Amino acid sequence: MTWVETLSETTDTIFGTEWDVRDGIVIPDTEDVALKDGAVKLDATFLYADLAGSSKLAKLCPWQTTAKIIRAYLDCSTRLIKAWGGEIKSFDGDRVMGVFIGDMKNTHASYCAREIDYTVEKIIGPKATEKFKSVADNGIKIRHAVGIDTGTARTVRAGIRNSNDLIWIGRPPSLAAKLSDVRKYPYCVYISSECHTKLADAARSVDGTNIWEKVEHDYAGDTLTVYRTSYMKTP
Repeated sequence: MTWVETLSETTDTIFGTEWDVRDGIVIPDTEDVALKDGAVKLDATFLYADLAGSSKLAKLCPWQTTAKIIRAYLDCSTRLIKAWGGEIKSFDGDRVMGVFIGDMKNTHASYCAREIDYTVEKIIGPKATEKFKSVADNGIKIRHAVGIDTGTARTVRAGIRNSNDLIWIGRPPSLAAKLSDVRKYPYCVYISSECHTKLADAARSVDGTNIWEKVEHDYAGDTLTVYRTSYMKTP
């Protein structure tokens, strides 16, 4: 069988699959979902943290410097996601996705996002400027964004035997990823209106001041109401 025939047959098999969907009460690991036809439906909050300007870093800085900055961002973001009860479900270059479940999933995700913002602004950025001459000489500012959405998503397992992982389908992971691409400094945390509605009162304000600003965001041909903040939170 030629490669064209093999790939064509594989595509036909996948397109003809009837999913065996089950409701999830915990965030699944890859091995929990059948590669052939498994799917898990989950009500969750999705957080994407995305470092900005990696291509500029790679262009202007030694590769070692770029690698250290990306690694610091992903390390700190991962630690904070896990500290707030989230689980890491994807790394993609210079960004990471965390998934939160439970009654406080939106509040915890928003706190986590604001703490990631603090880490970039008060720790990683200043230390990078102090430590790396290429960062200081080129006036590079370490920036990022975090996007959050909540709702129902499905996860299925994609790839082949011994080379596969979970992929997430639905608006919540997709919109969270899109919001993490927004570059409107100093606003570095963006949440959907559904997430904002479910925040605890303590997550809505700081010292009596509302910290969330309503803005519009284009997504998949629609104009959505989302909320953004520049209020960092100390970890």
